[in-house]
Amino acid sequence: MSGYLLLVDDEPGLRDAVQAYLTDSGFTVEVAPNAKVGWEILEKRLPDLVISDIMMPQVDGYQFLKQMREDPRFNKLPVVFLTARGMTKDRIQGYTAGVDAYLSKPFDPDELVAIVTNILARRTEVSGGDDTTDIANLASQVAEIKSILTSRPSLTSSTSNIQIDFTPREQSVLNLVAQGLMNKEIARRLETSVRNVEKYVSRLFVKTGTNSRTELVRYALENGLTE
Repeated sequence: MSGYLLLVDDEPGLRDAVQAYLTDSGFTVEVAPNAKVGWEILEKRLPDLVISDIMMPQVDGYQFLKQMREDPRFNKLPVVFLTARGMTKDRIQGYTAGVDAYLSKPFDPDELVAIVTNILARRTEVSGGDDTTDIANLASQVAEIKSILTSRPSLTSSTSNIQIDFTPREQSVLNLVAQGLMNKEIARRLETSVRNVEKYVSRLFVKTGTNSRTELVRYALENGLTE
């Protein structure tokens, strides 16, 4: 199993040890010493899963999770809590807040790898190899995008001076989203995985300040960002 993980923990020794073990297990791991830095990393690149300590200064794990769950870009992102607090009431608080798994310190690193692998595998199965977003909602957005395309001549793209630094692959994904294609179709066109397309779409949301495919397409067409 492989994947891109974000590890947020304010204990340098534990953070380095967990990163090394996960990396040896085939994952790509980016680390953050606190939730603030973790959030900055999230906004630059969407991970497959977040591993976070709970007891951290300034912004604790519960607050960090709440911030993710309230943001449409990250509200479906799997999160695993690491904590020295193993009381039942603490676990209940974590699950109520929307955490996917809860591992008490000290823990066996093999157990963490098993948990992460299982969550990512289940997420792939549930998505059926397609979008993690609700399929009915996505289909609705695609229909609305196609409606927008029919009125494209009325959009004033020629008057915009907005310039956004997209990577070539981000630009390709944006062009296909603007054609009204779903992620599975885009993945087939670009010969990549649906998961990768989801990541690129999320990056496009961040770079354009939009929260849905419909908003993204309208913004791109109005500002001449599609080719």
